[in-house]
This record gives sequence, structure tokens and C-alpha cells, in this order.
Amino acid sequence: MNYKIVRLNTAAKSEIKSSVLIIYTGGTLGMAYDESGALVPFNFGQILEKIPNLGNLNIAITVISFPEPIDSSNVNMQHWVDMAYIVYENYDTYDGFVVLHGTDTMAYSASMLSFMLKGLTKPVIFTGAQLPISAMRSDARENLMTSLEIAISKANGKPIVPEVCIFFNHMLLRGNRAKKMQSVHFDAFESENYPPLAESGIVIDYNYAAIKPYKEGVQLRYLNKLDKRVMILKLFPGITAEVIDSIFNIKDLRGVVLETYGSGNSPTEPWFIDTIQKAVDKGIIILNVSQCNGGRVIQGRYETSKELKRLGVLSGGDITSEAAICKMMFLLANETDEDEIRRKLITPLAGEMSLTSK
Repeated sequence: MNYKIVRLNTAAKSEIKSSVLIIYTGGTLGMAYDESGALVPFNFGQILEKIPNLGNLNIAITVISFPEPIDSSNVNMQHWVDMAYIVYENYDTYDGFVVLHGTDTMAYSASMLSFMLKGLTKPVIFTGAQLPISAMRSDARENLMTSLEIAISKANGKPIVPEVCIFFNHMLLRGNRAKKMQSVHFDAFESENYPPLAESGIVIDYNYAAIKPYKEGVQLRYLNKLDKRVMILKLFPGITAEVIDSIFNIKDLRGVVLETYGSGNSPTEPWFIDTIQKAVDKGIIILNVSQCNGGRVIQGRYETSKELKRLGVLSGGDITSEAAICKMMFLLANETDEDEIRRKLITPLAGEMSLTSK
């Protein structure tokens, strides 16, 4: 991919204390209104005109842009591979990374990079905006400025936030714990099952107890294999045997994230149980996650989930659907032993879930 690179002179060379790489993939933050009033991709070489306070951070900023900005609704596996590669390729050069990304699939991308960048010890902060940077009331300036500040923040010479995060509307969230919940308000993201890592106000108040500890001497590994033979199946009242059968009979299907009710409950009709049994017998791995925002699967708590546990369906605990499907794509491609895949699906790899029972 032929990336576009812009280096910004935000401070005198003698004053520069840190360096950040901004990866612009697309999204509302990077858009501006042209003379006709239409939204067009923003020229990051002119970003100081929009955010003159950037010069006060005393950091060297480089922007790498995708050749063609993408709407996040069009994000695919190759884009994840490209994002992770840019971080990996430039890892030793920069103190931190900020990924500008559309909000619709930001939680998926942040989740996936948390798995692909194994051994990460530097901040990778995803952010975006609900309004373009040129809009009068845009949230883009605050989101970008604070993300940059978090990306360079250190304590005792070590990065404060050595993990993949999402910063939006004053809140820093673990990337693989976040969900988009709003489309018309600035507080677009929530993390119901894990506390915020920081909150920005007059100062940035870090929740050190919730942040992944920094590990000394860890080598970053870039794991770029992903398996697309997965899907999410959301249960609903009135779902039919024909629908369920058609899904589990998809050719070469390897894994299904099953979105169930409440704490992991599902229908108990014989046809449903029989279909799940056949799928498990075929070797399809099924991970049970809750449809509820802030839900947690506890298989066997109610009669309606005991059968799933007996059949070998895995409990996703408090993992989000976004993190679950990304984790499944990742593990199916990077592990060859089915027992190991199943074990790791219910084990935290990057802080995406609490410890759970099978």
C-alpha cells in the first residue's frame, strides 16, 4: 500500500520531547468542508491551522494516511493487517501511536489490534469524531489533542498506558472492552464491564489500577493471520429452524459467536438443541456471549443455558461481541490445536474479558 506521509513542524527541534505517529484511516475527524460545503478528506499538512495548540505539546508528529480514506463501515481484515503493520514497522521510532478511525467499527478494530500486536508496551490510541474537524462545535480537536497527550504520557520513564485504547469524549477506555452506543451524541462509546482507564478534565486522571501493567524487555510480535470463516448469530424470539440450519451449514464455517439472552440463555426446543449438537459434532466452535450491554454469560445458571454447557458451547463471560468475533478470527488462524483454541477463547489474552468458567 502506498501510504501518504506528512511530517508536522509543531515545535522547534530543540524543544521536542516526544514523537507520535498518527495513522489516518478515514472517518469524520479527518474530513473538512470545501468551498461548496461538501465534506472532503482533510489535508493534515494544514492541521496547525485548525488546531494551533498542537504546538504547545512539544512533540514531533508524523501522519501516515491510507491512500484512500475509508468509511469505517467498509473496514475489512486487510485494513486491520495494514494498521497493525504500520505500528509494528514504526514501533521503535515513536513513543506512541494515534489511530484516526470512523466510529462505526472502531471497537472492532481496536479489539483486533489488541490481539495482533502481542507484547505491546506503547500506547495505541484510537480516536475519531462525531463532527468534522472544520465544524464549529466539532469534538475532533479535544479528542485528538488529548489522545496525543495520552500517547506521550510517561511515569518514571515508562508509558502510562501500554495498550490499545479508545479515547472519546473525555473518557479513555480499553479498546477491546468498548462498544459504540451513540450515533448522535459526543459520548459515543461505553465500557460497561470494565472501568475507564482515564478521564480527562483540567488534568488527565488515570485509573492506574485498571491499566495493563508495563512489562520490561518484552519484544513486540506482529501476528497478521486471520480467519474469516466465522459469523455472529443473534437469537431472537421466533427464530426458525430453517434460519439456524442455514447458518450452521455454511460451507467451511469454523466458528460462531452466539448472541444469547441475558446471562447466556437460549431456546430449549428439541430442534434448537439438536442443531447445536450437530454443529458441535461437526467441529464448529460456538462461543456464547450476552446480547445485553454489560451482560455476562453464566452457563448453567438457568435451565435455559444448561443444555448449551452440556453440548460443549463455550462461555464468553463478559466479553463484548466485537472482541469475541475478532478473537475468534485471530485464534482460528494462529492456533492449530482445537483444544488450545477453545482454552484461549475463554482465557483473557489482552484484557478483553474477566476470568470465566467453561
